[in-house]
Amino acid sequence: MDESTSREKILKKVRNASMQHADNPYSNVDLDSDIYHPMTEELEVVFAEELQLVGGYFVYCESPKELEENLSRFIVGQQWKRIFTKSPAIKALLSKLQFTSYSDKDDLINTKVSITECEFLIARLGSVMVSSKQFNGRGMNFIPDNHIIIASRSQIVSTVKEAFKQLNLKYEKNLPSMTTLITGPSRTADIEKTLVMGAHGPRNLVVFLMEEDFLSKY
Repeated sequence: MDESTSREKILKKVRNASMQHADNPYSNVDLDSDIYHPMTEELEVVFAEELQLVGGYFVYCESPKELEENLSRFIVGQQWKRIFTKSPAIKALLSKLQFTSYSDKDDLINTKVSITECEFLIARLGSVMVSSKQFNGRGMNFIPDNHIIIASRSQIVSTVKEAFKQLNLKYEKNLPSMTTLITGPSRTADIEKTLVMGAHGPRNLVVFLMEEDFLSKY
C-alpha cells in the first residue's frame, strides 16, 4: 500500500509539472549569426592548415600533369599494389598512370588504399564531407588503412552549415541516406586513454586538391 501511494505521489508531481508553463530564458539567442571570426586567408589555405592540424596530408595540384605526377609518386613511394576505387574518372586516371584498380566489394577487404571523390571540403574544420550518393558508397571511406580524396577548389566551403546548404541545392528532395564528415585519420583514446590510430577507419587521410576539376578530363 505504501509503495502504491509513493508511486501515485510521484506521478501526481510529474503531471502537475507538465501542466505548468515555463518561460524560455534563452528566447533571444541569435541562432543565425556566424559564430566564427572572418577568415583572413583563402579557403584552400585554411583547409590545408586545418587538415594538417588533425593529422591529414595535403597535396596541391595546379594542372592535370601535376595531379598525375604527384599521385603516381605518392603511390610508388607507398608501394601500393592494390588500389580500390569505383569512380570511372579515377579508374581512367589510374589506368593512364599504369596502376591497376579494383572495384569489386570482395577486393575491398584486402586492399590497403581507396581513392574516392567527395561532396565538399570544410575549410574551418579541415574536414571532408562524403555521402552515400557517390560512387564510393559507404565502405570505401572506412575499411582500407589509407584513404585518398581527390577534390577541386570549387568544392571547398567555409562551414558545415554551408556544406549542407549546397548539398540541399545539389540533390534537392532526393538527399543521400548517409552523410559523413571525415576529420583526419581515424583515432580513439577510449581504452585506458591510450591514443590508437585507425580504430574505426583509415590510419592515413590524404587530400589531393586540384585547381580545377581535372578528373572530368579522364
